[in-house]
Amino acid sequence: MTDNIMNEEQWREKLTPEQLNICRHKATEPPFTGKYTDCKKDGIYHCVCCGNPLFDSETKYNSGSGWPSFWDVISDDSVARHADFSHGMRRVEVTCKACDAHLGHVFEDGPPPTGLRYCINSAALDLKERP
Repeated sequence: MTDNIMNEEQWREKLTPEQLNICRHKATEPPFTGKYTDCKKDGIYHCVCCGNPLFDSETKYNSGSGWPSFWDVISDDSVARHADFSHGMRRVEVTCKACDAHLGHVFEDGPPPTGLRYCINSAALDLKERP
């Protein structure tokens, strides 16, 4: 796995401009534009920066938000949550616990059993399909 000690130049070499902007500079892709928004393939979604497993496709659902949405993480060790007061809003940011990449946000308006909606940027994810 990559650690977050990489400098800006190293991240620029590893990531596309969109991935860099989203994962390392906390941007957001426009809604309904990400490659995984409507994806129904079976597998595990990993962090595009370091390969850390984040979400199982079994917890993915169509929230209508325009971003891939999941009702749970693959493990409590996969993501970190941080208070985010940017843009005049109060939200909870979700980052990769292994490399601190910005993934998206989590909201408390999701389906059972968790009631959570992890709203995640496609550009932050890499789907490894199950055989």
